[in-house]
Amino acid sequence: MRSKAKGLLRPLTTKPLQPVSCHIHLFCLLCVLILSALFLTLSEAVCNSQDQESLLWFSGNVSSSVSPLNWNLSIDCCSWEGIKCDDTSESDVTAISLPLRRLSGNLSWSVQNLHRLSHLDLSHNLLSGPLPPGFFSALDHLMVLNLSYNSFSGELPLEHGSNKFFFPIQTIDLSSNLLQGQILNTSIYLLGAFSLISFNVSNNSFTGPIPSFMCMSSPQLSHLDFSYNDFAGRISRGQGRCLNLSVLRAGFNNISGEIPVEIYNLSELEELFLPANHLTGKIDNSITRLKKLTLLELYFNHLEGEIPKDIGHLSSLQSLQLHVNNITGTVPLSLTNCTKLVKLNLRINRLIGNLTELEFSQLQRLKILDLGNNSFTGDVPEKVFSCKSLTAIRFAGNKLTGQIPPQVKELESLTFLAFSDNILTNITGALSILQRCRKLSILMLARNFYDETFPSNNGLVGSIPGWLGTLPNLSYIDLSRNLLTGELPKEFFHLKALMSEKAYEATEKNYLPLPIFISPNNIIISQQYNQMYNFPSAIYMERNNLTGSIPVEIGQLKALQVLELHGNNFSGRIPDELSNLTNLERMDVSNNNLSVLLHFMSYFNVANNSLEGPIPTGSQFDTFPKSYFEGNPLLCGGVLMTSCTAPRREPATTTEDDELKRTLVVGSAIGYIFGFSSILFVCAWRV
Repeated sequence: MRSKAKGLLRPLTTKPLQPVSCHIHLFCLLCVLILSALFLTLSEAVCNSQDQESLLWFSGNVSSSVSPLNWNLSIDCCSWEGIKCDDTSESDVTAISLPLRRLSGNLSWSVQNLHRLSHLDLSHNLLSGPLPPGFFSALDHLMVLNLSYNSFSGELPLEHGSNKFFFPIQTIDLSSNLLQGQILNTSIYLLGAFSLISFNVSNNSFTGPIPSFMCMSSPQLSHLDFSYNDFAGRISRGQGRCLNLSVLRAGFNNISGEIPVEIYNLSELEELFLPANHLTGKIDNSITRLKKLTLLELYFNHLEGEIPKDIGHLSSLQSLQLHVNNITGTVPLSLTNCTKLVKLNLRINRLIGNLTELEFSQLQRLKILDLGNNSFTGDVPEKVFSCKSLTAIRFAGNKLTGQIPPQVKELESLTFLAFSDNILTNITGALSILQRCRKLSILMLARNFYDETFPSNNGLVGSIPGWLGTLPNLSYIDLSRNLLTGELPKEFFHLKALMSEKAYEATEKNYLPLPIFISPNNIIISQQYNQMYNFPSAIYMERNNLTGSIPVEIGQLKALQVLELHGNNFSGRIPDELSNLTNLERMDVSNNNLSVLLHFMSYFNVANNSLEGPIPTGSQFDTFPKSYFEGNPLLCGGVLMTSCTAPRREPATTTEDDELKRTLVVGSAIGYIFGFSSILFVCAWRV
């Protein structure tokens, strides 16, 4: 029996069953291959044909010579540069990202056919024309829209052309375009933008009131930027309902009225930027509730009253700019508790008090301090110079007394220092201190703030120090209207920044840390310079008691544009080396005792000297007024209309004749270089 049982069981393990197992394995392998192929097919986005056609229409309306769109029909559109599709079987286009491509042309209406588009970024291009009608409501899946830095024009097409009343848009950036019109409170699109977080329409030409409904319709709104437009009216109290708002910017508009106190309830607010409007009233003390505020800029308004006494509670504040208002009172002592301050500008207000009472030493992050044109009294606050990060200081236009403290030389990063129009003493001694400020490029000690130049009209005495010529970045100096005596030191004309055009261009010409104002000859209208690039290279030393000859080394300053030496006691000849100054556009050496005529440039005044010889005719010499040559009895011809025949003088030696001829030739040659446009340019900055 046992052997029978074994025989019956044996067929269950015999070899003929192996082919069945093999077939099962093959079947499983086939299933895996089919599923893998299906997975790959699904994972590879195959462009929706309708979306592909819409993209082709879009590309047909734009062009770029720098970075053209190389969209090839042989490649699936989901693989085109700047295009993304979703992972569904339909493979709809969901994103277009083509910033910084220098694309020009119009935004095609075909974009509106991309119904699943969620991200559209065409920023920093050259696109123009109006946005297509119904643009916003047609793209009802759009979450991010960035069309900034283009030239789009016309009004925003916010009309409602959809059956939807909810739009998932989160970010709208239309800044820096040519858009205009009003943003109405009745816009269904914006009323339905419940998820909106950021809305930026700055630097356009929008008019009307700032929309007040957005805080109610978009509770998550954190960034609002309406600055640099033509918005008018008052700031709505409704803006105080944006409980998540961190940035509110509406500067450089025509907004009037007071800042609503509801704004001060925005506990998340970090930036409040409302300069250059027509705001009135006081800065309410409740502003100190904004504990997260880092930027408070309300300059160029009509605000009055005092700075909130508890402003020191704004411990996160980094920039406080309240200049050009009617703010009165003293600077609160608590202000120095804002230890994170980097920029403090209270210029042109009606502030009073003694600045020595303030603990400036607590402001170790402070880089820019501007307290100019107020009525501060007392000594120069020495504690200011313990702020080691300072790069720019202006105390001009106050009633400060005393001397410039020697601690100023410890400010290693100081590039800008203005003390003009105060009651300082021993300024000559201060210059020896300031020579150790090796990075100092702008020094202003002038009498009048609106004629700020280098130390002029301060009653400086003595000779000009030669070390001035060692300052590597010095390209503008004004020592005019003082009591300086002696000769011009040769070392002074070793100014590296002016010895060649290449050296001048290599000097740092970034934005000035504080603007400079120059009123030519006390004219009310002044020029404002915010960039060193626009600042003329100049030497002003007129109306002193300087003597001796003009050093021949002056010919080394080939980048010099302006030279003013009139009203001194210079004698001798005008050096031929001046002809090397091929960038010179203005020179005035009148009212000296100079001899030999040198003639060139767009402005040339040699009145009241001892010059002799014929005045050249032609070119710009015929445009100079007669007064520029008067007071030189031996000059003749040209605009003086006097005959040059048989002059009564001793016969000149051959050397003198040759020198005069050479001078005339050089002067005439240079005269042809400078045109009428130079005259207009020169008159723009100092007359």
